[in-house]
Amino acid sequence: MIFTRKGLSNDELTAFYKRLLLPRLIEEKMLILLRQGRIGKWFSGIGQEAISVGCTLAMHVDEYILPMHRNLGVFTTRGIPISRLVAQWQGKASGFTKGRDRSFHFGTQYYKIIGMISHLGPQLALADGIALADKLNHRKKVTLAFTGEGATSEGDFHEALNVAAVWNLPVIFVIENNGYGISTPTNEQYACDSLVDRAIGYGMEGRRIDGNNLLEVYHTVNELATSMRNDPRPVLLECMTFRMRGHEEASGVKYVPPHLFEEWAEKDPLANFEQYLIDEKLLKPEWPEHIRSVFNKAIDSEVEKAFSEPDIIPDEEIELADMYMPYTFQPEKPRLSVKKRYIDAISDAMRLSMRKHENLVIMGQDIAEYGGAFKITQGFVEEFGRERVRNTPICESAIVGAAMGLSINDGKAIVEMQFADFVTCGFNQVINNLAKTYYRWQQNVDVVIRMPAGAGTGAGPFHSQTNEAWFTKTPGLKVVYPAFPDDAKGLLMSAIDDPNPVIYFEHKLLYRSLNGSVPEGDYYVEIGKAKILEEGNDATIVTYGLGAHWALEYAAKHRDQSIEIIDLRSLQPWDKEAVEASVKKTGRVLILHEDTLTSGFGGEIAAHIAEHCFGYLDAPVIRCASMDTAIPMNRGLEDQFLAKSKLEEKMAALLNY
Repeated sequence: MIFTRKGLSNDELTAFYKRLLLPRLIEEKMLILLRQGRIGKWFSGIGQEAISVGCTLAMHVDEYILPMHRNLGVFTTRGIPISRLVAQWQGKASGFTKGRDRSFHFGTQYYKIIGMISHLGPQLALADGIALADKLNHRKKVTLAFTGEGATSEGDFHEALNVAAVWNLPVIFVIENNGYGISTPTNEQYACDSLVDRAIGYGMEGRRIDGNNLLEVYHTVNELATSMRNDPRPVLLECMTFRMRGHEEASGVKYVPPHLFEEWAEKDPLANFEQYLIDEKLLKPEWPEHIRSVFNKAIDSEVEKAFSEPDIIPDEEIELADMYMPYTFQPEKPRLSVKKRYIDAISDAMRLSMRKHENLVIMGQDIAEYGGAFKITQGFVEEFGRERVRNTPICESAIVGAAMGLSINDGKAIVEMQFADFVTCGFNQVINNLAKTYYRWQQNVDVVIRMPAGAGTGAGPFHSQTNEAWFTKTPGLKVVYPAFPDDAKGLLMSAIDDPNPVIYFEHKLLYRSLNGSVPEGDYYVEIGKAKILEEGNDATIVTYGLGAHWALEYAAKHRDQSIEIIDLRSLQPWDKEAVEASVKKTGRVLILHEDTLTSGFGGEIAAHIAEHCFGYLDAPVIRCASMDTAIPMNRGLEDQFLAKSKLEEKMAALLNY
């Protein structure tokens, strides 16, 4: 192994050595604790330390790094106290996630580190968003994200690199090619000769280096980062290394040919760099043992400090409260109103929010000059420019992830799903990244996802779903579903102001068919508050979205019945108090929604009413929902599918019980 110092001073080289040594010694301590039964699991990075340490040394301390579970050297090189790391691994209160997550599944703004989640790949899109925020603000910074050779098979890898290339984002994508994904060797992971060869397919620079050579890693990343700060662009860097232990300790290494361990032991990054410093007379042969002794004493002390910390006392109120970042709604004074279409109210809310929040960026397919599939953002490019109104490639996962990364780096984002159905392609980012991040490490995710939803247009199974129930059961997300133009504007402006992730459903059928009175200027509707559309005494209809209009049509047709109609407007959180009060008043309740019956959100409402209002009911809670089938395209079949076709029958059953 040949080391080239390239102007590094003696003191710098010695400091580099200590940075390389520390994570190795911590890992050795963890293996001892594992054998003693004091810890339960460990993902070893022994033999790969040069990549983590070299990359981190080359980055500025205020530049973001997105590591994985074998990158202990990132955390130690950034100076995180060992006791806090051990506390994190052991689920102690002084860890970064309050005992809510394990390993390196956390982030810290103080150290500019954004950890992974267990699903390999999503962090790469976050790096795109972080770099985008830096680029938009002319900060001349670089973001570095790690992935393994196995994770390059994930769609997230492709999407993130493609977006970074199209948008010229200053991201260094580091592949730690250590030979195995758990037990699967590289020849079963990919068929190309080198993973870095993929770079040309994305239109970006690619390099392949010896990942066990600390100085080669450092100089390469330093050179790239220095250049990229002034000439923003992505680079793919493949670092060749080897995993000297199992995927995690319990998995063992029997599947690895023994000769590979012998070959790579000779390439050990620590042993080779240590010998280099001895040969260069920067270390005396007896010094490494002394340095190890000093470090080991400090490690022992820090470990025991973390172990001596008392266990967390579970508190249900704290856990529930920490699912969302606190946000206080500020009610607006009444304003002059004008007639607007539903679609124009949505557009108005975004335009006013873009003017209010200079860090707000809208992302979506065809939303720039074309104005989006439904022309909601038409004219936005002319006012706000293409930097803030961004056409995206067709890659929902990367765009949702990039929106989250933008939020992490002091931005705000609106993502337009062309159709709500297409959110399936970004589901992991929404459910496991957006929803869980604040709970895990108190980082707010300031992202709104607009969801053009619903049937009634003959668009068939893939453009007509109203899929709110996929999200209402996911803590950490807020879900709103306005039925009227004023609420469409007020809820969207509130969603954009709210620091939590909000899934905003908007019904396509209402875009141009519905007009209503909409307050001028900034206007906000509190998330979580229902609205009584009509008061009555005979029965209550609880509904939202297009169902609100079906309920009003029914009431207008049956003026002999006194029907109270509640438009929930928000589904997560939903207004339990308003529903309970109405049910206690009328004694009969029908829950109406466009989604399918089985596992639709109405089931949650019905269960709550049965549990909390049973003594006030004069009839069973009845649900009126759409058929348990996919949504057909044919108009007659679609009409039969929709809940509206059953409303008369269901209301008769309720009132005649």
